[in-house]
Amino acid sequence: MTDESRPPEGRMPSDFPDPQGRPEFLPADDQAEQSGWRSETASFESGRWGDPSGRPADTASYGSPSYPGPGQARAEETPHNSTRAYESPYFGNSAGAPPYGGDKRPPPPPNALGMGAGWAPPPSGPQGGFGGAPGRRGPGTGVLIVLAVVIALVASGLGSVGTFLLTRSGGSGTDPSYSLGPIPSAATNRAPDSIAGVASRVLPSVVSLEVNASSAEGVSGSGFLIKDGYVVTNNHVVAPAAKGGDIQIMFNNRKTTKGRIVGRDPGSDLAVVKPEETFGTPEITLGNSDQVVVGDPVIAIGSPLGLTGTVTTGIVSSLNRPVIAGDESGTSTEEPAYISAIQTDAAINPGNSGGPLVNGKGEVVGVNSAIATLSRSMSSQGGSIGLGFAIPVNQARRVAEEIITTGKAKRPKIGIVLDKDYKGQGVRISSDPVEGRAPVDANGPAAKAGLKAGDVILEIDGLTLQDGNELIALIRSKAPGSTITVKYQRAGQQRTAKLTVTADDSPAPTPS
Repeated sequence: MTDESRPPEGRMPSDFPDPQGRPEFLPADDQAEQSGWRSETASFESGRWGDPSGRPADTASYGSPSYPGPGQARAEETPHNSTRAYESPYFGNSAGAPPYGGDKRPPPPPNALGMGAGWAPPPSGPQGGFGGAPGRRGPGTGVLIVLAVVIALVASGLGSVGTFLLTRSGGSGTDPSYSLGPIPSAATNRAPDSIAGVASRVLPSVVSLEVNASSAEGVSGSGFLIKDGYVVTNNHVVAPAAKGGDIQIMFNNRKTTKGRIVGRDPGSDLAVVKPEETFGTPEITLGNSDQVVVGDPVIAIGSPLGLTGTVTTGIVSSLNRPVIAGDESGTSTEEPAYISAIQTDAAINPGNSGGPLVNGKGEVVGVNSAIATLSRSMSSQGGSIGLGFAIPVNQARRVAEEIITTGKAKRPKIGIVLDKDYKGQGVRISSDPVEGRAPVDANGPAAKAGLKAGDVILEIDGLTLQDGNELIALIRSKAPGSTITVKYQRAGQQRTAKLTVTADDSPAPTPS
């Protein structure tokens, strides 16, 4: 018990864990020897009986001149009616015969207790009666405690000796016969829909890329094999090799080969690479990102920090998250990528870029592309904090097809220029031309739907817009020819229009 928990007054019973025994009393024999008093067990000594008058014992002895024995005459006669009742040699009956026969002495008075000097109680028998042996007293409390401690110590010692005898082996502390038993046998097969089952099917289709450029540091990333042996990855992974350099592709079986860039799209941060050899690697299965909902379990696979074949799990944290991916230093001549991303808490780290984000069926639903970190320094790489972002696979499918068929990707648009200085609700179309371009393209999708300069776009397909970057990312994620519903405001009144997304074959100077 600490001082903080001790009661303010008195002490708790737990302060005295040992029971407080009763005061130890010494036997009466010991007291008699120490104090000089006669012993309680010496009430009869050589045929003497104490005199209640307090006279010395030697003058009241039976058979003495004061108390003659049978047939003896007293030195001084006493009248028959004298009050000296003890002058008779024995207590006789009316006939004068001894009631106890022979030379037996009379019994002690009932309840005889010490009553003064020279008086002692009669000896007690086995049941406290006359003529028996003295009664035996039990051991005291202290003796019992000591005896218990001795027994406990002896038992502990015997146990230690037994343990030593059982565990010793040649005095070296080892036991040649010691064994933990056989290793349990268990199957390594897992259910196809389990994480392990999905990973075993997807891992063979995931590759690791090492990109070396003469004018830049090496970059590592990930990718996955699609139909006809093409590899889909991020543009920012292979960009250093676009102006010279080489790409090394390592497959899951540790075999390596060189690869070449088929095409890349900085605006979507996607690229396609063709390896020289695939070593019989199976292609991955592509899913439908439009069917993904928040909370779906997902698995991210790639080579974070060069650790090939790494599998992490999580869920879909959010959808349509606007992300701008690009060179934050501002030295790149390429436009930034606007992504309407799938957000996940599956651990994604540098090196995961370009790897697949798959669902519980093993189908690709996204291409891991970016992470949010607490460090904004370009000299240090931040780790995963549970905020990873992937390009929806429907967008990646379209871009990959366009790159493989034409060498470049189309740019979806609706034909407007945004007012970057607007801070109100929604997104406003610019009121004036920007860099010689009209706020609304003539004969463009927005103009055909009735939108004009100065209109404020509030929603796209029911999604409330927060800023212009979100609008650009949403339009870039749409396939050319798709129809969207736009809710906008003009002169304080809300209106709704439908328009069809078109595309440019070359990037526009201003996102639209």
